Amino acid sequence: MSFGIPVRNGLGIGLRASISVGTRGGPAGIVPGAPTIGTATTSTATTASVTFTAPVDPGVPPIITGYTVTSSPGGITATGSASPITVTGLTTGTAYTFTVTASNAAGTGPASAASNSVTPAVPLPAPAAVDYLVVAGGGGGGYVGGGGGAGGFLTGTFTPVVSGTTYTATVGGGGAGGKINASGSASSFSTLTSFGGGRAGHYTDVNGANGGSGGGATGTPTLGIGTPGSNMAAGGSPGGGGALYGGGGGGGAGGSGSPAASGVGGGGGTGASSSFSGSSVVYGGGGGGYNNGPGGAGGGGNGTSSIGGSGATNKGSGGGGGGSNGGSGGSGIIIIRYLDTFGNAASTTGSPTLTQTGGYKIYTFNASGSITW
Repeated sequence: MSFGIPVRNGLGIGLRASISVGTRGGPAGIVPGAPTIGTATTSTATTASVTFTAPVDPGVPPIITGYTVTSSPGGITATGSASPITVTGLTTGTAYTFTVTASNAAGTGPASAASNSVTPAVPLPAPAAVDYLVVAGGGGGGYVGGGGGAGGFLTGTFTPVVSGTTYTATVGGGGAGGKINASGSASSFSTLTSFGGGRAGHYTDVNGANGGSGGGATGTPTLGIGTPGSNMAAGGSPGGGGALYGGGGGGGAGGSGSPAASGVGGGGGTGASSSFSGSSVVYGGGGGGYNNGPGGAGGGGNGTSSIGGSGATNKGSGGGGGGSNGGSGGSGIIIIRYLDTFGNAASTTGSPTLTQTGGYKIYTFNASGSITW
């Protein structure tokens, strides 16, 4: 609104000056504008947390003294000095929305728009046991050598799960390829460990190494043999033996690597399948041997006469042997699942993905992290 006041200039002529005052004016100034509503969430059976952004117009004086969140229905209020604000005393099973107002010395401003609707509920209990799949990193393929062995494939049920305890998930990396290759790294969940795949034999070290599954042997200048792998649960698969100008295939999680023939690399051993992710996936294919040995089902790298193919990422597959460089092994993976009648994890690290399908909640770790229920 506006009003005028009489004034006098040096000539004695009376004038009126017009002064406008905002419609949110009060005895002490102007109240703040409306905050911008954020998101309402619930974490217990009787509480909700509401986020918001401060109003663009803080009013006069420009100092906001506090915020009030109000529920609908019920008109239950909570106050605070910043976002978020937690509202208590809600009724379990009732759907609520919330608005926020800001206050300064002049009073309380208009309400924000309503938030999304949330319904407080009794939290689901933590699981007492979880199923696990722990796949280690695959071994690197050899230079003029064999295919890398697959990482260990470990599956079963972990019990008891203790609420409030943090369980560490370590995802093993694939072994390096190149001219001097390496075995894959172990993966582990809590106290369970799956061994990395054995490196393949290469030009100066002809035998494949032990691991989750054994690496294939080299094929020249001398013949080696693929050594058997080891695995905590059921034993890994051995790599294949070499032949003149042909590298043996690396052992797979589900089958042995094939021996080479003269001038032809052996195929990588087949991987093992799991439906933990909600669909059937094959993990841990062995790498194919130098001179065109095919990689095993489950992401094993192909052997070539030049640069060996790499094992598939997050499948624990072995790298292929190559005439100029071996391929690197694929990294491992850890999958944890349990019935969806139990609650979500209280916290995680390492950014695992959470999916819900087939009656299960499934946490997939493509990188190392932790989980707490």
